[in-house]
Amino acid sequence: MENVRRGWPGGALAVLGIGCCFLLGCSAFWGSISIPFGEFLGFLTGEEMEETYRRIVVDIRLPRAAAAFWLGGALALSGYLLQTFFHNPIAGPFVLGISSGSKLAVALVMVCFLGRSIEVSSGVLIGAAFGGALLSMGFVLLISRRMDSMALLVISGVMVGYICSAVTDFVVTFANDAEIVNLHNWSRGSLSGMAWGHVRVMAGVLSAAVGAVFFLAKPIGAYELGEEYAKSVGVNVAGLRVLLVVLSSVLSGCVAAFAGPVSFVGIAVPQLVKRFVGTGSPLWMIPACFFGGSVFCLGCDMIARTIFAPTELSISTVTAVFGAPVVLWVMARRRMGQS
Repeated sequence: MENVRRGWPGGALAVLGIGCCFLLGCSAFWGSISIPFGEFLGFLTGEEMEETYRRIVVDIRLPRAAAAFWLGGALALSGYLLQTFFHNPIAGPFVLGISSGSKLAVALVMVCFLGRSIEVSSGVLIGAAFGGALLSMGFVLLISRRMDSMALLVISGVMVGYICSAVTDFVVTFANDAEIVNLHNWSRGSLSGMAWGHVRVMAGVLSAAVGAVFFLAKPIGAYELGEEYAKSVGVNVAGLRVLLVVLSSVLSGCVAAFAGPVSFVGIAVPQLVKRFVGTGSPLWMIPACFFGGSVFCLGCDMIARTIFAPTELSISTVTAVFGAPVVLWVMARRRMGQS
């Protein structure tokens, strides 16, 4: 991993945490339907709010904001793990086709179940997304063994993603049920329709995954210094690589299960956070990536649902607008460093 400037990681982490709280509040207050600031301030201080406003805030905006918090953090952390695994700064669940594999698996499960009028639980969707992510990751690993070029690896991941997306579109297009046809919106990436039940499930799954990643901070730090060094200090490199694959698949799969594919968060955020925090130490990078991803997705989701209100953009469209330039910048820096 490349060196970065020295900084004050504790202060940077605090700024990211405050940014999350601020954007959560903004997400609850700001939307296509205006809420009087006095009503909202009273709600924050525990006073009664007019019923219509209360439903908008509590039942619609807050669950969506909470989902953006959890899923944004999960995507950024998944990207960080993949970049560590491949020693590649532009590895990420979207670019490598892993999110598309999750999307395909979830779409197939939903088409199969909804077509028979069977209710699909969140656990089933997460399991399907996890399986799809592992399959896509397996293809990428096979390809990476034969290709040393970063550009070829990225192109291969993009091709895997296109294949999965094409199959998903084919399945959804020929579905007859109205609910299945509406999967087109989900397949572009969306946080609309989130409920507190969804948030509770994703919070349980992701908090366990994030906790597991944090406990791996020390071996990840050794692995970043090289496999031989990691082995010399007692790290089980083979086991660690398996855990990195599994945890990154759980994190990105959970996002795909609830929100569909969300692009470029997993690549852009770890690179931005690394420079903002001023250190590459996993002890700081793991929480900073999570909070940074939350800030990024909360901001992008607010833009997606308000900039052209009442028309809503897919969140993936907005994250691509802000994330793609970061990827180009990282590739340009890497190219200049190799010249």
